[in-house]
Amino acid sequence: MANIKPFSALRPQSELAATVASRPYDVLNSQEARLEANDNQNSFLHITKSEIDLPETIDAHSQLVYDTAKKNLASFIQKNILFHEAKPCYYIYQLVMNGRSQTGLVCVSSLQDYFNDVIKKHEFTQPVKEKDRIDHMRTIEAQTGNVFMAYRDVTEINALINGWKNTQKAMYDFVASDNIQHSVWVIDRDDVIHSITRLFETKVPATYIADGHHRAASAAKVSVQLSESKHANYFLTTIFPESQLAILDYNRVVTDLNGLTEEEFLNAIQKKFIVEKSNEPVKPQQQHEFGMYLNGKWVLLTAKKEIIAQDPIGVLDITILSNHILDNLLGIKDQRTDKRIDFVGGIRGMKELERRVDSGEMKIAFSFFPVTMKQLFDIADSGNIMPTKSTWFEPKLRDGLLTHCL
Repeated sequence: MANIKPFSALRPQSELAATVASRPYDVLNSQEARLEANDNQNSFLHITKSEIDLPETIDAHSQLVYDTAKKNLASFIQKNILFHEAKPCYYIYQLVMNGRSQTGLVCVSSLQDYFNDVIKKHEFTQPVKEKDRIDHMRTIEAQTGNVFMAYRDVTEINALINGWKNTQKAMYDFVASDNIQHSVWVIDRDDVIHSITRLFETKVPATYIADGHHRAASAAKVSVQLSESKHANYFLTTIFPESQLAILDYNRVVTDLNGLTEEEFLNAIQKKFIVEKSNEPVKPQQQHEFGMYLNGKWVLLTAKKEIIAQDPIGVLDITILSNHILDNLLGIKDQRTDKRIDFVGGIRGMKELERRVDSGEMKIAFSFFPVTMKQLFDIADSGNIMPTKSTWFEPKLRDGLLTHCL
């Protein structure tokens, strides 16, 4: 069963929360981070992307960058921009985007659960990305990156969290520059804290990493290195009930047709897919449908029944497209390493796919129907790994609002 704990967050003063909170470190490159934090000395990017305070020629993975992050974090505390919560608490984090809200519980989760597979994973991680966060975390002695997790709904937990939201005032409540509203409540009553801990111990058999596999893997490896610190045995998580979450599509663009003419390519596709012309961008409305944009035109592809497997991995649309088009026809064997393919989050819309192709940068684009939460749970429960870049979660949790010190 799930082992979670309250923690004493390092967090901003209420009146500074909107200026401190920053987009996650891994959705911005160094140049974008410099621009975003340019006129904001309170931005948490000075800690998560501290190369922005060094010459542009600096290696973003150098020890000087991590030492700068440590210095900046100490400065934020010294200036009382950030302070330590007086006692361990749970926190409620609500995000509202385009009128839709989702609410999760911010806590620290047991790394023993991570090692014992009570915390389920569905993605491989890349050592280079892990090392960056390991070096960052170990140097500043804090975990700044929140791991986005999910669990199957528990009525009692939902009622408790909703009850607290409805009767207590949020300590943070602001709309960020991307028009997403962020609200955070502190749960500081001992009886409620105990109830939450007990409910997870007795009602939640597993939690699932939705977004943040690299942050979780890095925290796990740091815990081994800092075994003398009891705080390093837990890592920062925000856990959402399944009903609160929706997965967005994660689309593909490819540079070329692997030596095939357009006619040869289309003829080959028709052996495995039903092909229908469309006068509008194709955003698939159900599983096993795909949009394809080639030479300024959209078509709808529908997988024929004989190519749809029934196992948890084989039934996924990305598996179907990978096996029968990306691999078999376009010669893309490993999407994690092949330079001919790129990935476009569904939040960017169909116009971004058209732009990438129309510009000449890419030759062809594919749009997908999103993976479902049930599919994610089924795959994680089966011990399998999803194909790379299968899920896109939005909105993103902000860095800096709640930091876990080691």
